[in-house]
Amino acid sequence: MTLPDRFRDVEHLEEVMTTPGAALIADLERVPGDLIVLGVGGKMGPTLARLARRAMPSRRVVGVARFSEPGLRDQLQRHGIECIAADLLDRRQVEALPRLPNVVFMAGRKFGSTGSEELTWAMNAHVPALIAEAFAKSRIVAFSTGCVYPYVDVQSGGATEATQATPPPGIYANSCVAREGMFLHFSKLHGTPGRIIRLNYSIDMRYGVLHDVASKVLARQTLDLSMGHVNVIWQGDANTRVLRALAHCTSPTTPLNVSGPETISIRWLAGEFGQRFGVTPQFTGKEAADAWLVNTEASMRLFGPPTVPLARMIDWVADWVQRGQASLGKPTHYETRDGTY
Repeated sequence: MTLPDRFRDVEHLEEVMTTPGAALIADLERVPGDLIVLGVGGKMGPTLARLARRAMPSRRVVGVARFSEPGLRDQLQRHGIECIAADLLDRRQVEALPRLPNVVFMAGRKFGSTGSEELTWAMNAHVPALIAEAFAKSRIVAFSTGCVYPYVDVQSGGATEATQATPPPGIYANSCVAREGMFLHFSKLHGTPGRIIRLNYSIDMRYGVLHDVASKVLARQTLDLSMGHVNVIWQGDANTRVLRALAHCTSPTTPLNVSGPETISIRWLAGEFGQRFGVTPQFTGKEAADAWLVNTEASMRLFGPPTVPLARMIDWVADWVQRGQASLGKPTHYETRDGTY
């Protein structure tokens, strides 16, 4: 697929993001059966479900969520995705779900964790246990996060899948370690094949680290450099890797880092946007010597490099933000170092 120079609007953005490549179609052909996406209502879920539907048009794609966002259910159904409204915290509702052979698990809780710690633990640890038991005979590709790792030196190239999951303090990161533990335990118990996707910062025009930095530079707001380095990947590439992982499951399940290959300096990134906007970025703080970073060599060996390079993402986001296009209004809080969300 030829990458566009810019996106006209949200419809054009989502059309490009949900166009499957040949490698995805080929991998899904190796994985028989229908797909259920649990937690389809988040930032990535709708485009992942649409991408799957277009990559395997003769099979069912079922999306499960509470569907509290107005219009989302109708939107997904227009694209051929079956929708089931369910609360995954309710065992009876989980037991009523269709037992499809392929599962992508996207449910979880991050923002708002402080002050509601018990709900975060329930969503990120109890729900995975319910799902892992209920879908023990399926393949399960489960979303996780690079936040399960400790901070690593910014010159190290990032944490590998062999790095012990011992994150800095914080309810969110530690509950994500518990989530992984639940999937691993039940995978070992039942022989369930799977993958645990440790994702670092998916990028859409409407949200993400690039959107956060670009918006602050354009508004002449000060950027905090405390978390001075990040990894990012185009959301279309991230969703493609997650779906392709269904054809690369292991038993027991194993982690797989998903992000772009670069360790990106926030100072440098702000400078790139500043050049495009004709604005001098303003900074506070000093870059720490460590950050939450992942090494993606394993996923690169499986899937090759991302189709959208960093320079193209920067150009896209700069154009989108400068034209005042849609934003989800959901900052990543990438600069947070104390684990409080």
